[in-house]
Order: sequence, then C-alpha cells, then structure tokens
Amino acid sequence: MRILVVEDDPDMSRFIERGLREQSYAVDAVATGDAAIEAAVTAAYDVIILDAMIPPPDGFEVCRQLRAQGIGATILMLTARDSVADRVEGLDSGADDYLVKPFEFAELLARLRALLRRSGVRQYPVVEVGDLCLDTRSHRVTRGGGELPLTTKEYALLEYLSVNAGRVMGREEIAEHVWNDDFDPFSNLIEVYIGRLRRIVDRDRKVKLIHTIRGSGYILEAREG
Repeated sequence: MRILVVEDDPDMSRFIERGLREQSYAVDAVATGDAAIEAAVTAAYDVIILDAMIPPPDGFEVCRQLRAQGIGATILMLTARDSVADRVEGLDSGADDYLVKPFEFAELLARLRALLRRSGVRQYPVVEVGDLCLDTRSHRVTRGGGELPLTTKEYALLEYLSVNAGRVMGREEIAEHVWNDDFDPFSNLIEVYIGRLRRIVDRDRKVKLIHTIRGSGYILEAREG
C-alpha cells in the first residue's frame, strides 16, 4: 500500500515514515498544504496521513480541496488539538478518521488497517493462496508450513500480489502501490524483485504461484508446471 504523509514537523514526519516503511508500506512525505495537493492529484495513494496544522492551506482546507477534486484516498487527520469542534471540522472537511497527538504508533497502524477495510481495500490478518500463507501483522510468510525469508520490499510485493490473487497486475499498478515517488519507471526493478520472489516462493516446487502474463503483467495463483 502507498501512503502520503503530510507533516511539517521533521522529527514527527521521520518517525511516521520510518515506522510505516518497517511495516512494508511505500511512503512519500511532504510538509505543506500546496505540496500535499500536488502530490495527491498526481499519484494514486491508498491513504493520506494529514496533519491539520501545516503551512497553508492547512489540513482542513487540503482535505476539502482534495474531496472537491474527486480524490478518494482514505484520509487520516492528525492534530494536537483535541476539542470536539476540531474533530467535527476535520470529519466534515472529508477526513475518514481523526487521531490526536501524541499517539502510540500501534494505534496509528490499527486505525490504518480499519480504514482500509472500511474503504474496500482488502486487509486480512492472514492471506492464503494455495499453500502460501501471509500473516499481514507479523509479516511472517510460510509455504507448505516452511517459513520464507523475505526482505521488507519482497514482502510488500508478495503481499500486494497475494491480496489481488487471481488478477493480472500490471507494472504501473504495482509501481503505484508498492514503490514510492522515487521509483524510476524505466528501471527493471519490478522484474528483479519478481525474479527474487520466484526463487524464494516457487523454486523446486511442482505447483508454481507467480506467473508472467506477457504484455500485461503478473498474476499470483496456483498452477502446476
């Protein structure tokens, strides 16, 4: 999943970015309202974590403008102000949830999972495809009961293919949801990671899970041969 963090406090931004990346999310970060609007209208984000008190336009106005432009990304608003009036303004401006600072990072992650479930993005504690099993909370992956060692990015790609099992996923869609804004669309990075996953997931197995659909992309489903 790809997340935009909008936070003008450098320490808080780094804290959120680091924590999300450790959870295998692709993360971009900006510090102003104008930059947030520009980023959100040019890239497909699953979630926007939006601080209310950023350089203008503030988070409330950013939220209103994004909704007016038809941006449907899930928006979680952060603020140090905890009055009922502030929470109401945030929700009425189009935010999906509201989290008051300071907060525990575990709560932020739990709210993200809940928001993604409510928005229709498939978020399951455990994803199973054939004998492949992914625990989306611990990031433990097994196949046939044996644990598979994966890097953070390998896990993120495998999870994205798994929750979309049975669907052909093109390079552009994979890049938008698994990599951040630094991704070079002319690189062969996706192919490299697909190759790594094949060696880890499918090597020496009769039933293969990761398949290339020539000219279209990749699909994860159990096939013999």
